Amino acid sequence: MHQLERLRSNIQSCFLGNQQAIDKVIICLLAKGHVLIEDVPGVGKTTLAIALSKSLDGSLSRIQLTPDMLPADILGVTIWDQQKAEFSFKAGPIFSNVVLADEINRTTPRTQSALLEAMNESQVSMDGITRKLLDPFIVIATQNPVEFEGTYFLPESQLDRFLMRISLGYPSPADEARVLTLDPRRTALAELKPVMTAQELVELQKQAEAVSVDSTLVDYVVAIANATRTHDQLQIGVSPRGSLALIRAVKATALVHGRDYATPEDVTSNVNPVFAHRCVTKTYMHEADGVASHRVLKEILETVPSPV
Repeated sequence: MHQLERLRSNIQSCFLGNQQAIDKVIICLLAKGHVLIEDVPGVGKTTLAIALSKSLDGSLSRIQLTPDMLPADILGVTIWDQQKAEFSFKAGPIFSNVVLADEINRTTPRTQSALLEAMNESQVSMDGITRKLLDPFIVIATQNPVEFEGTYFLPESQLDRFLMRISLGYPSPADEARVLTLDPRRTALAELKPVMTAQELVELQKQAEAVSVDSTLVDYVVAIANATRTHDQLQIGVSPRGSLALIRAVKATALVHGRDYATPEDVTSNVNPVFAHRCVTKTYMHEADGVASHRVLKEILETVPSPV
């Protein structure tokens, strides 16, 4: 897939960190899903999101979320046009192909909810009028871990709007050294050019939807999801919507690897980023919730038989 290789290379020219994270974000793009990038400040969350958005020849909006932001600042507002003597709608930044929602857990639950509902429904309803969002449409949200001060916790129902939650981690010593030796007067991000049109992305999304998933793989996904619902260390397991999300990610992964059929490895490689934020651990567990969910999912993958 030459188009996907161009997209990956374009992002790699700016983002020198976790290369697997690039693939996961591309998978979300092909699966028509939104992605939440969670990590400590300074590891490249925003750089990765901007690099992806600038690689696409579509409209881009960047929202720097703050505690004083209102839903209208994101969705738009109806204003009185004195010249026309009528009300007109001024669209908010949500009406773009790619929306970068920076530090989503810095804003209030009311504003978070407005953004996430629009993400889920791909439309905005205001003053009795429903307005469709653009196609393609993807939200790339970043957030700092919840233990940092000044953050508002995203509840499970809101996290479920994201196809994946990924973490970048710290760069390797070699990558960090490359970052330190780059010429600060010349930033590759500012010079990045689009390598894929919105229409090309829509066609790739259709190809991803057409990827064949064998019934044995469907049963495998169901078995993993069911294991999360009955595990003694999980309070809440994965819903059927989570299983559907995993199938979408599996299909997109197959396309990224140049196949029109899915494999068991496509399933196992996506279980953690798709399922971990949809699981809630028991309150007595002392690990951070995300860490505990990853550990439990690893145990489940080791016990649920994989198709040959």
